[in-house]
Amino acid sequence: MLKGKRFTLGKSTLALDVLDGKSKAVAIPAGATIQVLAGPRSVSDRMVEVLWEGRTLQMFAIDVEGRGIEISDYQQPPTAD
Repeated sequence: MLKGKRFTLGKSTLALDVLDGKSKAVAIPAGATIQVLAGPRSVSDRMVEVLWEGRTLQMFAIDVEGRGIEISDYQQPPTAD
């Protein structure tokens, strides 16, 4: 499961930014840090929602896993219940 994990990208990777119902490709540069916010929801769902520089984007899960290096010492902040 990728949700809540942070990664540093080893290679520049494309993501999708959806604004007003239109998708726009965004290149996230090598060395950037992303955090997975949600997804994939099922085995057949290939997209995850990520946070990069304050922007919420969609990426292929395989790109996160294949090009990302997990930041293992990251502690996710507690949620207020």
